[in-house]
Amino acid sequence: MIKRHLQSVLEKSAGWFPVITLTGPRQSGKTTLAKVAFPNARYVSLEDPAMHNLALEDARGFLNQFGKDQVILDEAQRAPELFSYIQGIVDQNDRTGQYILTGSQNFLLLEKITQSLAGRCAIHHLLPFSHSELLGVDAVDPDTLAEKAKQYSNQTDHSGHDLFTTLWTGGYPRIHDKHIPPQQWLAGYVQTYIERDVRSIVNVGDLEAFGRFVRFCAGRTGQILNLAGLANDCGIDSKTARRWLSILETSFIVKLLRPYHKNFNKRLIKSPKLYFFDSGLLCYFLGIQKSDDILIHSSRGAIFESWVIAEIYKNYYHTGKQPQMYYFRDSNDNEIDLLLDYGSDVLPIEIKSGQTIHSEFFKGLEYWRTLAADPDSQAILIYGGDIATCFKGMTALPWSAI
Repeated sequence: MIKRHLQSVLEKSAGWFPVITLTGPRQSGKTTLAKVAFPNARYVSLEDPAMHNLALEDARGFLNQFGKDQVILDEAQRAPELFSYIQGIVDQNDRTGQYILTGSQNFLLLEKITQSLAGRCAIHHLLPFSHSELLGVDAVDPDTLAEKAKQYSNQTDHSGHDLFTTLWTGGYPRIHDKHIPPQQWLAGYVQTYIERDVRSIVNVGDLEAFGRFVRFCAGRTGQILNLAGLANDCGIDSKTARRWLSILETSFIVKLLRPYHKNFNKRLIKSPKLYFFDSGLLCYFLGIQKSDDILIHSSRGAIFESWVIAEIYKNYYHTGKQPQMYYFRDSNDNEIDLLLDYGSDVLPIEIKSGQTIHSEFFKGLEYWRTLAADPDSQAILIYGGDIATCFKGMTALPWSAI
């Protein structure tokens, strides 16, 4: 079994909070992780019709059956009525780690938690496997990425992992655990997600149109979101497009990266950029049939950029941290792919899929240094090659370093 970085974070949180909530996309490994992290807990799935009906009809009786036992309530968003009763129990007992709630619908679950369990609950997100989890190494701490970059200089990647195979396969656990061909598994996943999860979140009358909408989103990965244009291409109105995009985001399928908000006396772009959390799923929606096709695909750069963005999100979430990630672009088309905001400092990161380093790759980083009036500030390029090196005091990191 591949160890999840979030496990130690969950175990620590269970010593501090009475309720632990674990959210993430369907099939990201939430149930497995909860059982591994809390092996002595009683497990109940609220997708079991009998348990679901009992929870809805007699919430107090449902919870009383567990006594003082630690319990995992899987797919807890299916019975949100329980949360108010859980609040009363944990307030009375004052015991940590009593309830472990898991759910694959972030909005529905967290909305109820905010109403009933605020201050009593630790919330964590589990995404598909990160690259470092698949390698069996420690998570890369994004908050120390600049220091890692200095230490990594002049090293060569010897992991043996192929970039395009990594991008095409993605990180969903069952693909790796059962060695299932990625596109075969993802086809079933997409069908289940659209037919089941979408309908349970909101009434989507035309599932075929929704599937087309997701594919159009895939074609816009790494681009600044033009909601009106996306809606027109799909033959829907902007209100529907906004609602469907919200479904994808709350289900951890896509992520909207917001623009950096500080004013440098330039007119900054205000619309978000669109990314997918899993590169394998993105490749599926783009119709890429085999990993070698990525090399010559028109979306190669966008796929790689999306993978890097997702990996950094994973390394934040799986170590229990909240990411402060942005992109930068002004009205003169000066752009930085990613900014990590540390509060007192900002780390600019450029992302290029090319396997050979060119000086052009650093133009955005040099512009940022000028804008920030700090010509010696740390800046990082993450690229598709295998060798770490330096250029004018900036570090080029191979893709495998994250």
